[in-house]
Amino acid sequence: MEGQIGCFRRNYLTPVPRVATLENLNGQITAFEERELQRRIGSRIRTIGQDFAREAPRLLPLPMDAFETAMTFQPRVDRYSRITVKMCSYSVPVRFIDHEVTVHLTGDMLVVFAGRREIARHARLAGRGLEHLVLDHYLEVLLRKPGALDRSEALHQARAEGTFTAEHEAFRAMAQRQLGEIDGTKALVRALLLHRHQQHADVLAGLLRAAVDLGTCSDDVVALEARKAAQAAGRAPTVTATPASAAADPTELPDPQLSQVNHLTPRRLARPLPEDARPLPRLEQRDELLNLRRKDSS
Repeated sequence: MEGQIGCFRRNYLTPVPRVATLENLNGQITAFEERELQRRIGSRIRTIGQDFAREAPRLLPLPMDAFETAMTFQPRVDRYSRITVKMCSYSVPVRFIDHEVTVHLTGDMLVVFAGRREIARHARLAGRGLEHLVLDHYLEVLLRKPGALDRSEALHQARAEGTFTAEHEAFRAMAQRQLGEIDGTKALVRALLLHRHQQHADVLAGLLRAAVDLGTCSDDVVALEARKAAQAAGRAPTVTATPASAAADPTELPDPQLSQVNHLTPRRLARPLPEDARPLPRLEQRDELLNLRRKDSS
């Protein structure tokens, strides 16, 4: 087995391939494996793929539970709503600033948990000193400080990734013409918050309809038009729901996949106790016991 791995490395991975993402590398390795299945070892009659097809039915089945390959870290969120893992920075929602979170790091993905609830997911960065910031994680701050939007790195990355689109730009330009720069930016941020509860394509349709056809910068109109777009496409208009207790304690949000724990004490206290019909205890026999003289131990 080790010899075949070395042969594969020398034939296909030397020199080391230069790729943009791990997905591209995995795609190349899959193509190399297909070529290997057609290869014959020495003077054998059958190919590697034919021999494996005969051997596969005799192999033990794979385990039912997936093997966890992630490394676990517990960093603390800094004041810029970032965590640092393996010398790279990733953003989390601003309400978790100064909280300790749990990070699962795999070969291509980084998942952040607060308690048992997933709060952020990033593609793993390959490099040193890199950072990945999600614009949605900073919307609450930008709603209070709209002037920070233009110079924010999160907005620059959102434009580069295509999540901040021409529809957002058109809506922002119209809102700033009607309301001014500050209030117009706030209207844009409120519209961006709709992405948390509705499909991305539906919100874009709502922005385009509100900005171009209706000429309004109301986020309520954008939400209504997004719902109409979803219903026209035959899908549910709302995709997520924020728990009512989210503002109370962000680290103790209920997990919808976990069964809820029913505490019996509040239920018992909510019901009146049955009347106790037993007679009161009597103490005469106890007094008799106290008057008995201790037996002589001898």
